[in-house]
Amino acid sequence: MEYEFSERLQKLPPYLFVRLEEMTAKKRAEGMDIIDFGIGDPDLPTPDVIVDEMYEAAKVNKNQKYSSSAGERDLRVAIADWYKRRYGLDVDPDTEVCVTIGSKEAIFNIAQAFVNPGDTIIAPSPGYPVYSGASTLFNEAKCVKVPLRAEKGWLLDVDECPKGAKMLYLNYPNNPTGTTCDLDYLKKVYKWCQDNDTILCYDNAYCEMTFDGYSAPSILQAGRDAIEFGSFSKTFNMTGFRLGYAVGNKTLIAGLKKCKGQIDSGAPIFIQKAAIKALSLYGKNGEVPEVIKKNMDEYAKRREALVNGLRSFGFDVPMPKGTFYVWFDSKCKTSIEFTEKMLDLGIVVTPGSGFGESAEGYVRIAITQSVDRINEALDRMRKGGF
Repeated sequence: MEYEFSERLQKLPPYLFVRLEEMTAKKRAEGMDIIDFGIGDPDLPTPDVIVDEMYEAAKVNKNQKYSSSAGERDLRVAIADWYKRRYGLDVDPDTEVCVTIGSKEAIFNIAQAFVNPGDTIIAPSPGYPVYSGASTLFNEAKCVKVPLRAEKGWLLDVDECPKGAKMLYLNYPNNPTGTTCDLDYLKKVYKWCQDNDTILCYDNAYCEMTFDGYSAPSILQAGRDAIEFGSFSKTFNMTGFRLGYAVGNKTLIAGLKKCKGQIDSGAPIFIQKAAIKALSLYGKNGEVPEVIKKNMDEYAKRREALVNGLRSFGFDVPMPKGTFYVWFDSKCKTSIEFTEKMLDLGIVVTPGSGFGESAEGYVRIAITQSVDRINEALDRMRKGGF
């Protein structure tokens, strides 16, 4: 029997990182030493205190059972407590918090819960592909990609957004550009969404990955009629644990929970116990724990080494204040052209065009390699004629 993908699946473009993995695998098969700055997966280990907590929790029989699609209540309480310490916000763990299997599934499922066929979703371009891809296509919605521009500091301009949209995705600190924003900017976006009856979905996965004294705000500080997605992946180097959360408007959280109740049975309980330990590392007033400070100090060294090295080749590279990405204009006609040149040197980067057409020519580099490997990559570029 021959099988044919559904029409919606056929419309879904190949996931960017799958294509990169295929290209990289071919080079590795040829025996090339690859320096991989592609996918945003931290190379630094999960802190021992979190792993130890998970290990002990996994040995307890009740932690080996099904969880709830809404998440264990003690983790929801811990998330609410963290919001109080970190942002000064009072959050109801029973009605305003949902534990998720990473933030990616929540970003998709919130559209499943509220978007109808023919509705419009606004997605930033460049932006995380799920916003304009699966979230839109699997709900038979229309996506309007609003371009982020260098001359506007890569901040989405709500004056360019169509009125009447059902949902808007926003993300700062931003993937892929590394751009940050302040609370005044979020208040402006929040007001626009309120005025236009648009659901505001704020992807705050990189809120703790910041530099130079910058502290990322929460959209809920601008107003409570929104939903925010967070993740343990980047903050605590827990990408493989697949754990995140959603916090916000009670109706939005209820819709997400109802959707998830039909799809999953919650994240493993023993991983949720480890997440409680992770959040407990923060101080009473939201002070960042030493394990995160140590990680960010390392990323800061890498960021400076890479940015300064690229600048020495004549690239105009901003020093990012958020995320662990470096974003710059490659000076090539297409992003793929630059990506292929780098791959010929055994260096994997991500073409900006994979995040949206408006980012053609730009490139994202994840600082997920040591300073020594960054310097080696820069040396290869120098010898390669950059």
